[in-house]
Amino acid sequence: MTEENLVIVESPAKAKTIEKFLGGNFLVKSSFGHIRDLDKKEFGVDIKNHYAPQYIISEDKKKIVSELKKLSQQAKMVWIASDEDREGEAIAWHLAEVLELKEEKTKRIVFHEITKDAILHAIENPRPLNRSLVDAQQARRVLDRLVGFEVSPVLWKKVKPSLSAGRVQSVAVRLIVEREREIIHFTSNSSFKVSAIFKVKDAKGRLVDLKAELPHRFEKYEDAVAFLQRCQDAAYSVGDVVTKPSRRSPAPPFTTSTLQQEASRKLGYSVSQTMSVAQRLYEEGKITYMRTDSVNLSQLAINTAKKVITETLGEKYVHSRQYKTKSKGAQEAHEAIRPAYMDQETITGSSQERKLYELIWKRTLASQMSDAELEKTTVTIHISTSEEHFVATGEVLRFDGFLRVYMESIDDEEEGREDKLLPPLAIGDELKCDHIDAVERFSQRPPRYTEASLVRKLEELGIGRPSTYAPIITTIQQRGYVVKEDREGTERQFMTINLTGKEIVEKIQKEVFGTEKSKLFPTDIGIVVNDYLTKNFEKVMDFNFTAKVEKEFDEIAEGHRVWNEMIDDFYKPFHVTVENALNNSERANAERILGTDPESGKPVFVKIGRYGPLVQIGETGDKETTEKPRFASLNPGMSIETITLEEALVLFRLPREVGEYEGKKITVAIGRFGPYVRFDNKFVSLQKNVDDPYSITCERAIELIEAKREKDRNAVIQSFDEEPDLRILNGRWGPYISFKKENFKIPKSTDPKELTLEACRKIIADSASAPKKTSRRTKK
Repeated sequence: MTEENLVIVESPAKAKTIEKFLGGNFLVKSSFGHIRDLDKKEFGVDIKNHYAPQYIISEDKKKIVSELKKLSQQAKMVWIASDEDREGEAIAWHLAEVLELKEEKTKRIVFHEITKDAILHAIENPRPLNRSLVDAQQARRVLDRLVGFEVSPVLWKKVKPSLSAGRVQSVAVRLIVEREREIIHFTSNSSFKVSAIFKVKDAKGRLVDLKAELPHRFEKYEDAVAFLQRCQDAAYSVGDVVTKPSRRSPAPPFTTSTLQQEASRKLGYSVSQTMSVAQRLYEEGKITYMRTDSVNLSQLAINTAKKVITETLGEKYVHSRQYKTKSKGAQEAHEAIRPAYMDQETITGSSQERKLYELIWKRTLASQMSDAELEKTTVTIHISTSEEHFVATGEVLRFDGFLRVYMESIDDEEEGREDKLLPPLAIGDELKCDHIDAVERFSQRPPRYTEASLVRKLEELGIGRPSTYAPIITTIQQRGYVVKEDREGTERQFMTINLTGKEIVEKIQKEVFGTEKSKLFPTDIGIVVNDYLTKNFEKVMDFNFTAKVEKEFDEIAEGHRVWNEMIDDFYKPFHVTVENALNNSERANAERILGTDPESGKPVFVKIGRYGPLVQIGETGDKETTEKPRFASLNPGMSIETITLEEALVLFRLPREVGEYEGKKITVAIGRFGPYVRFDNKFVSLQKNVDDPYSITCERAIELIEAKREKDRNAVIQSFDEEPDLRILNGRWGPYISFKKENFKIPKSTDPKELTLEACRKIIADSASAPKKTSRRTKK
């Protein structure tokens, strides 16, 4: 090594970007994340007694450590440039320890954007390693391990083997379970919303519709009908016209939480997907650090934004602002997420990277723009035969301001806004009513959490920090406690009552409600684990306690508290709770008696079994009969909390034989991926919304079998007798070569029907010799 300076960062992508900005006497290397971890073997012994965690270097990191140690010994100065949050500080500390770096030849540098100016400024202003940040991170890791190592074995014994618990993840699951129960127990009430259409002339003398509504709803059908009857002979006039100006201010620049929420709403990204893309943008020097709870912008960013707005939109669109961070104990970077270069509206990169970058650019620019100016008009319409009155409202955008660039989305509402300009009206004007509708509407149940709304709730409660939101949501899904999925709605009837002229007409109509898209649902095992933990580990599952622990981590990071004393205060009473649960708590399986099987007269149960939720007919270990109990798994979408006896009994109708074909049995059942026909050890899916597994006939099953055979025949473009394992197939993404359970892409310019066996072998050989594409590594 000839370079005098060794710079160590935690990811190869970050190293590559930094290398572009430094001179030839700097060598930039990656540690590929943490270089050592807590020793799980020693953890259970030492940590409980001494709170002195033992660390080990994993086998896959030993080669990296060896190389870094050799390079650090040769360098005159070692610069540790891991991220500026607690995780990054902990990585820096581990590097200094493992590489045995001398204090006089080691410098710690941090920057919240990977630009030349920021890196050079960091090199000119190094700082000591912040041991308080390291201790805060170490306290989090140790506390989380303690909870996991001690509670998980309790779950194995009391609920089901192979389960695990997490300090913050379990609280997140509790939020989702409690919301689901709110929805299950919610009683929807109906009321009648009344609206009227009046025919009035606009400024050009044309007849236009003016829609107005009653400011309240009628709870009873009879009241709605009585109101319409009063309106049969009514005259309508304008009672009041009020016009008020209003303003709308832009949202602050992105924090980690708000970026995750807005990327979910506008782009449909999951929380982990957002963080993965943002990580790449940061490491490529395109945005500032993406783990932050600050909304501050540097003066340079504000000035650059002002210049861009002035040049592109004009001076009247400029309104420079400095937002204040509301969250206490902000422990990450000290600036909001923004583009590294405000004058770059777009970037090169993948579609995901471009979309997320443009979202960040627009939000940042809008935060420095003028308020939108609006004018709101409210018209009160009197009814001659009633004390009730209709109200029409309109809003006109007088100056778009920041809305020219960006508008924040809202959960469960459609994006965008539409001006509603009212026609010119004056007090005393008489209006002609075209018709009045009273439509039955229903009170809405609480919405299920999306990933974005769960992040917002966690932030509101003070649970977790910017670096933990994505891992929390990913972990609860990986553990099978929560699923993210779409679910179809349910059809219901509603009534409409229409008054046109003097005639009242009633109709019964249908609508679908409760359709869910990408929502978080608790699984049965998630519900059972949550109930057990809430009952037996009340303190750990308490929202306020979890938020209090986060504040204590903040106190450690600020140097106001000793980390192992905080662990000691937690662990001693916690361990007593663990022992009590292990020795005294009842086993949890959520068993519930649904009723009696009418055929056998035996009881029907629903519960959590060894392999998941199931329905059972008959008692286990019943000495009065030698007949064994019957079991059936729950279908997707079913829950042990809501399943009825009728639904449970239907499950025992499958699998069922529907007949024979070609001398072999045809069986219908429901599997992991939905209902299917099984024939000759092959599976054929039933057609969604067409075939019912409980009523499908043998003839229809044969149709599906033959359709699948035809599809399979068409899938084979070519096969070769000399090489039976090699086939040219027609796949979802086009033709390809299949050989010994591996797939090989056929060049676009090649006709697959013309390929010879030798040509196929050449494609396979060329593919084997081509360099493998490596995926980007992201920081965990």
